[in-house]
Amino acid sequence: MSQILKILKDWTLPIAMTVGALNYQWIGKLSFLTPYLIFTMLLITFSKISWKDIRFHRAHLWLLLIQLAGSAIAYFAIRSYDEVIAQGALLCILAPTATAAAVITGMLGGNVGFLTAYVLFCNIAVAIAAPLYFSYIGVHDELSFFQSVWYICKQVFPLLILPLFIAAAFRRWLPKVHYLLVCIPKLSFYLWSFALVIVTGITVHFMVEQDESNYRLFIGLAGVSLVLCCLQFLVGRRIGRTYGDPVSSGQGLGQKNTILALWMAQTYLHPLVSLAPATYILWQNIINSYQLWRKNREGKK
Repeated sequence: MSQILKILKDWTLPIAMTVGALNYQWIGKLSFLTPYLIFTMLLITFSKISWKDIRFHRAHLWLLLIQLAGSAIAYFAIRSYDEVIAQGALLCILAPTATAAAVITGMLGGNVGFLTAYVLFCNIAVAIAAPLYFSYIGVHDELSFFQSVWYICKQVFPLLILPLFIAAAFRRWLPKVHYLLVCIPKLSFYLWSFALVIVTGITVHFMVEQDESNYRLFIGLAGVSLVLCCLQFLVGRRIGRTYGDPVSSGQGLGQKNTILALWMAQTYLHPLVSLAPATYILWQNIINSYQLWRKNREGKK
């Protein structure tokens, strides 16, 4: 039984995406659950944070600058070529670090405390920047810029920041609930798997409804996400090498919360933009698999 569970865990990504793709016709009815799943996963992540270990490192500043400024630069650089691909590039850089990045960082021998702190900082930064960026792009043409900012803030800010305050409240006044969130094994992992099924189904459903003329966009979005994924891992590691910890910075910049990115794309941007974070899932997991294989190989030597 344990062997079967191990196989299922190792193959969760392809299994979840396959289930979502094969059942896309009805899985879209569950799309309303996505923000609640994201909220819960962030709540579990923030519940595990020890506040005494949160320290702002100089490398955090460089990573945040690349994430916030780099996403805008990529958007304006590609915008004249194609608006949808430009939005995909923006989202692939702007998306915050994955909540699971700390686990991979630990397995690769990086500084888990550094990465956990960056997950907190970049979620706060994205909660502030995303409404401004999405409003400028013009996802709500019927609203003025400031009305659009307020509209998106009301949805994004509570989703990314409220779990932080609730986690702190549970730790202070409801320690039993806090203990339950922290100690249920693999809860966040199972929630992530379920969320991946939903967003994959929604993405495939939208792809099936498109005409053949959009396949050029599919290739463009997949190619941009591949280039940006590799670049962010490489640049992150280069920054981290300067401060003696390439692994943590590489994972912090390269490993994205793709479930959140998919939800943002499907909610605020052109629906086809969701193909960029959808393919980013594949690229970052290929890179992580290679890094873990290389780490295990070096350990054996």
